[in-house]
Amino acid sequence: MGYTIKQVAEKMNLTVYTLRYYEKEGLLPFIQRDRTGNRSFDENDLDWLSLICCLKNTGMPIKQIKQYIDWCLNGDETLAARKEMLIEHRQDVLKQINELKKNLEKINYKISHYENCKGPAAAVATAEKVITAAANG
Repeated sequence: MGYTIKQVAEKMNLTVYTLRYYEKEGLLPFIQRDRTGNRSFDENDLDWLSLICCLKNTGMPIKQIKQYIDWCLNGDETLAARKEMLIEHRQDVLKQINELKKNLEKINYKISHYENCKGPAAAVATAEKVITAAANG
């Protein structure tokens, strides 16, 4: 079944402009055109697009995605290079995950702090206790 660019945009949660940009940048060299010149996407194209989105969403630059696609089009002689690129990218993604986990811990700490606050009156009372304790020695 052939999908129009509009259908693919909706299905992949992208804009038509983004799909055209990806094609212009050489990320979609395999897209066929119908007899009137309109793009016609098939299931295989959607799978490729899904991979492109995955790589893009995890921080791989367009230029590097283009290199990966070029290697795929060149056949099995580039298997090692493709694998190495994905291994390196996986390391970058794992770093991002670790950084996100650290940031999440900070956010959770602040939420916990706010949940334990009793409001301005409690803060004043706590400050008064500290002043009184310091004065009493």
